[in-house]
Amino acid sequence: MSNIKKIGVLTSGGDCSGLNAVIRAVVHRAILHYGWEVYGIYDGTKGLMDRPMRYKKLTIADVDTNILRQGGTFLGTVNSGDPFAYPMPDGSKKDRSNEVIDGYNQLGLNALISMGGDGSMAILRRMAQQGGINFVGVPKTIDNDLGATETAVGYDTAVNVATEALDRLQPTAASHHRVMILEVMGRDAGHIALASGIAGGADVILMPEIPWNMAAVKAKIDSLRGNGRNFALVVVSEAVKTEKNEPVMHKFADGQVRYGGIGQYLGTRIAQETGAETRVTVLGHVQRGGQPSPHDRVLASSFGVHAVDLVAQGKFDRIVVWRNRGLTDVPITEAIASYRAVEVDGAMVQTARGLGICLGDR
Repeated sequence: MSNIKKIGVLTSGGDCSGLNAVIRAVVHRAILHYGWEVYGIYDGTKGLMDRPMRYKKLTIADVDTNILRQGGTFLGTVNSGDPFAYPMPDGSKKDRSNEVIDGYNQLGLNALISMGGDGSMAILRRMAQQGGINFVGVPKTIDNDLGATETAVGYDTAVNVATEALDRLQPTAASHHRVMILEVMGRDAGHIALASGIAGGADVILMPEIPWNMAAVKAKIDSLRGNGRNFALVVVSEAVKTEKNEPVMHKFADGQVRYGGIGQYLGTRIAQETGAETRVTVLGHVQRGGQPSPHDRVLASSFGVHAVDLVAQGKFDRIVVWRNRGLTDVPITEAIASYRAVEVDGAMVQTARGLGICLGDR
């Protein structure tokens, strides 16, 4: 589009590894190929909402090769500042979406590229529709639960981190004859638990998609003992519920209530039922940080380049996705309409069962 001169880029929602690689690709493609100006917006939509606005005109020097290796996002991000229901100091919620739209217009931007998950994409699309913003999305989520794409930025690194944790837990488990339980992230989907559990040689993998029972877990641990094994590795997704089908939640100091604690619950129950000594490791935000894996760097770079090309082609209200070993794009409405949970009869689950891994149901 010949009228494109200036584009904005921001990150929204939770952080993950690979975001800086997306930003780097956007800047390189936009400046070197199209000759556009690129403005990085600080702290997601909040940077456009604040007065004065917070942003930076990005150059190639700002996104050299070092940024490719850095986790997180140097632009910053927020996951609790919905512009349509923005939390105010007095505890009320205020619609501040028009302030974000005004910021976009004041900067003279012709298009906006943002990374986000399903929640962020829904909010950003709504705002784009309201304000006439030319918007293109890039999928990022360690949970890998966006239905339109086979993988998203941040997922591979999170799996690598969880797998490395299992690699480190195994020798100490064997040394002390323990059952080691690793609680991993996964808001509503068990992709991280399943992939890392297979890669890390777990004996038990518990996911929110497959209801579990203690009898099955006990039987697996007893069978390992019967075959001469003195330890066991258990991976559990944070969203797994108790035997009474109750979520395990934790209330933080800021009032937010989030998943957390199923690992401790499971450790206690396994100790009670099997007599085994148990230890629990909760990875938490370790899975979001650190250097992005090579796969995430390549994926993020590909997404960033394609997003800029979509802007150049005038194809807005779309999100970049990875399908059938290649890049494509789909309407954002399609991407956020379908949720990608673990397929209980899918290849990954069948692989786990074929390896003799207990999934808690049999």
